[in-house]
Amino acid sequence: MNLGRIGTAMITPFKEDGTINYPELERIINYLIDNGTDSIIACGTTSENPTMSTEEKIEVVRFTVEKVAGRVPVIAGTGDNETAYSIMMTHKAEENGADGIMLVAPYYNKPNQRGIYAHFETIARETKLPVMLYNVPGRTAVNVTYDTSVALSKIPNILWIKEASGNLDQMGDIIENVDKADNFLVYSGDDGLTLPLLAIGGTGVISVAAHVVGNDMQLMMRAFEEGKHELAAKIHRALLPLVRALFAQPNPSPVKYAMTKLGFDTLAVRLPMMEMTDEEKAAFDKIWDTYQAKITAIRETLETV
Repeated sequence: MNLGRIGTAMITPFKEDGTINYPELERIINYLIDNGTDSIIACGTTSENPTMSTEEKIEVVRFTVEKVAGRVPVIAGTGDNETAYSIMMTHKAEENGADGIMLVAPYYNKPNQRGIYAHFETIARETKLPVMLYNVPGRTAVNVTYDTSVALSKIPNILWIKEASGNLDQMGDIIENVDKADNFLVYSGDDGLTLPLLAIGGTGVISVAAHVVGNDMQLMMRAFEEGKHELAAKIHRALLPLVRALFAQPNPSPVKYAMTKLGFDTLAVRLPMMEMTDEEKAAFDKIWDTYQAKITAIRETLETV
């Protein structure tokens, strides 16, 4: 299955009463598909899935699959720190038509590498769906080491990893040591490392920023693939301050605020997340405006070439 360059870890819009705003979710799905998203990850961390009930997670995946209607792959975040619960959620994702699943490393319990391998292997053996591993030590308190990732890549339906360790050396070791016949692909879990990862042989990014700059990120990646490395680097440098601003406060509060600039009703978050303060919004606005000026200038230069 081809996930493309950019998979967007999709936010969940909420109404003022805290319930999920499904009409707005449909608008977001359509917008993402029309603006640079090659695949959608439903119920990842950016969706605020830790605050969602089991029933809500199942319904968001079902709804997303229905509204996407085959236009792009839908990957369901079914990972948990309980292996049996992950299997149950994976079976629900299968029933609701997901194209694949994403499994985060078991958090809080802090298993060793044998336990991490057994967790992922056990879930993968329970499904025919393709599997994306998700390594994010900053959230889970455990790192899926490169040799564990390489070993897991040999399981036939484990096809991808979202690598959010921030460690390019580790990502490079994975790329170098997986068997090319296994077709195991490495995606960045950090927007700011998208271009550096491409430079060492990575495939793309599972993105938060693509909510608001998906087309610009596609332009950067296309420029790199076409050998226009100066242009790719210029877009990368323009993106970096905005990417930092999108994570200056706990995710997804900043990207939800950014989406309101595009006309979406996405400001609400669930506790323990908090809406950004007026001062935080003002700081974001300055970076947003600077970015818009920079990317407009870059695109105008391209049009005159």
